[in-house]
Amino acid sequence: MTVLNETELWDKYKKTGDSLLREKIILKYSSLVKYIAGRIALNMPPHIEFDDLVSYGIFGLIDAIEKFDPDRGIKFKTYAATRIRGAIYDELRVLDWIPRSVRQKAKELEDTYSLIENKLGRSAKDKEVADMMGISLDELNVLIKEVSCTTVISLDDIWHIGDDDDEISISDTVVGTTVSRPETDLEKEEIKKLIIDSIGKLPEREKQIIALYYYEGLTLKEIGKVLSVTESRISQLHTKAILRLKGRLNKLKDILLHQEG
Repeated sequence: MTVLNETELWDKYKKTGDSLLREKIILKYSSLVKYIAGRIALNMPPHIEFDDLVSYGIFGLIDAIEKFDPDRGIKFKTYAATRIRGAIYDELRVLDWIPRSVRQKAKELEDTYSLIENKLGRSAKDKEVADMMGISLDELNVLIKEVSCTTVISLDDIWHIGDDDDEISISDTVVGTTVSRPETDLEKEEIKKLIIDSIGKLPEREKQIIALYYYEGLTLKEIGKVLSVTESRISQLHTKAILRLKGRLNKLKDILLHQEG
């Protein structure tokens, strides 16, 4: 039996749509699904099952196989990782496992960070945030810990550009895995620059954590070891970073929508 290399496998599958070849590709990349699901599971509450995350990821893998174009010059593993993560996060959103009250608190924090930082032109300090919200620093720290679960999927929110199949994940701008499409490249580049600029304005330690988590692929526990602080402290700083970014990026979305209108 002839063993096909990667290029030959994709060429034959795209020409024939052979279901056996598709199964071969699914098996070849099933370990990638498990790896991504495992990373996401580390930050999920206990009632979210790893096997369920894998199942969601398999749907993303199948979607990636169907939509992948070998002629675009991007590795399938890179393309598939984005689709797999997206499928898992989409299902988690459908499950709506975060209580509404927690979502509301997270939104209030995002808005507070955004208001202060837009006014002062720099990162908001904890005391400034606490004072604006009318709470103590201890209460702010408790609140940040409470909303940390909402930040797990925040950097994988999708910006749709053009049609629904043309999208950019915020985390892709950190990792650099967006798929090129000539007619929307300029708009994508503008959005990526805005996002990267927002990340660049984060406090140095928070910027490090974003890079280590989304670019280097480390877990919060591993980042804690690298930076010699506790995992809970890393979680707190990660949450602050995402709240800052969400506030800034929501404002950017409003500006872009206004421009399009």
